[in-house]
Amino acid sequence: MIRSIIESNLVPTRDFIFGFADLHGLLDKKFDGFPYGISIGKKLEDKIVDGLEEGPTIEYYDHYCRINRELTELTVRIQADLERSGIESLILPPTISFKVRGYEQYLEKLTYDLSHKMVATRAGLGWIGKTDLFISEAFGPRLRLVTVLLKQDPGEVSVPVEESRCGKCNICVEKCPAKAANGKLWNTKVYRDEFFDAYKCREKCRELAKQRLNVEESICGMCVCVCPKGGMVNR
Repeated sequence: MIRSIIESNLVPTRDFIFGFADLHGLLDKKFDGFPYGISIGKKLEDKIVDGLEEGPTIEYYDHYCRINRELTELTVRIQADLERSGIESLILPPTISFKVRGYEQYLEKLTYDLSHKMVATRAGLGWIGKTDLFISEAFGPRLRLVTVLLKQDPGEVSVPVEESRCGKCNICVEKCPAKAANGKLWNTKVYRDEFFDAYKCREKCRELAKQRLNVEESICGMCVCVCPKGGMVNR
């Protein structure tokens, strides 16, 4: 039932991926009672992402914001459908680094209480790349993620992805203007700060956004653009 509810809301199907995750023991206490998750990813437009090789563009900034809004609206619809079927859920909007509720708490460690990327890896959709991007099998890093937590066992959970599949590829590491990555491969036992400096990334993103877009935000996208997984080389 839960799968059919999700599938009925993902239109057009080709623009989305989703999977179910068992999150027992992995969530903050505030999410107690919701031990399962649905990870949903929506593809970014290739034409816009292809234009990011030299830094952020206003088209990407607008697209990024629009996809976040669309994913939030999508999860509201899914939650309503689940509720009509007697299934309790909790929706977590797309992660953003803009000044919204919870922004001050985010600045302390540059993390939120729930990682959409973690849920997506537990849902078997992909892994974490060398510049801390979520890399999906379907779209590479060219997507945005959102999460719906469930009280009820969805009846199927995916096999988690527990280690990187980037291998020796270092394209994103070399292209990163902040030099925020050291090339170490991710796995579930490796903490983000061991392979990626989120503070260096944020500082450079803000610098580029101010220079190129004249906005006080943290946005770049260069590593998303150059990743060969899901990029032009695969089309």
